[in-house]
Amino acid sequence: MKKIFPNATEALDGLLRDDMLIAAGGFGLCGIPELLLAAIRDSGVKNLTFASNNAGVDDFGIGILLQTRQVRKMMSSYVGENDEFMRQYLSGELEIEFNPQGTLAERMRAGGCGIPGFYTKTGVGTQVAEGKEHKEFDGETYIMEKGIFADLSIVKAWKADETGNAIFRKTARNFNPPAAMCGKVCVMEVEEIVPLGTLDPDHIHLPGIYVHRLIQGEHEKRIEQRTVRKKETA
Repeated sequence: MKKIFPNATEALDGLLRDDMLIAAGGFGLCGIPELLLAAIRDSGVKNLTFASNNAGVDDFGIGILLQTRQVRKMMSSYVGENDEFMRQYLSGELEIEFNPQGTLAERMRAGGCGIPGFYTKTGVGTQVAEGKEHKEFDGETYIMEKGIFADLSIVKAWKADETGNAIFRKTARNFNPPAAMCGKVCVMEVEEIVPLGTLDPDHIHLPGIYVHRLIQGEHEKRIEQRTVRKKETA
């Protein structure tokens, strides 16, 4: 199977349509598939649902799709850095399905493993539990959460070989592997594609079996919250 494509637009060719559910990797502004998100924006598809830890910021990440009104619904756990997201939500333009962070990651992982639902204690007794099935195990109450089965996954890795075996750096590993797993098709962008056999099999975070299309590109690598030490004075 040919997996390597020259750019994000060609890698997404034939995969995009209106009303899709897309799982996107990234944690804060770390590990965001920014090239693929830009190509989705430029394609003009609309009424999208995104399952993602966050919605980026106003002009980066999924935020660029909020600016163009291409997103109908967000399934997220943290959305605190995006003013346009807040404006659309408060005005009723954007639907939100909030998820506890670990629950969202597990919903993606479960979908990738073919698990339609699982029980968790997280969210019991809160708004998160409203309308969900409750069940007792050993005297403790749990709620059922559904696995996420996305139409498309878009993720970003540090390195990958030609078959898609991938390594993620540090915090970028939080949501990218489970997001990659839960899509019917996974498109991955990487900083570097290396020859087959270069990567130590024991260091692989995501097996290439989950990856269908692959691109290499240059990335901005923004800092979400820049903290610097105050200049010392004599």
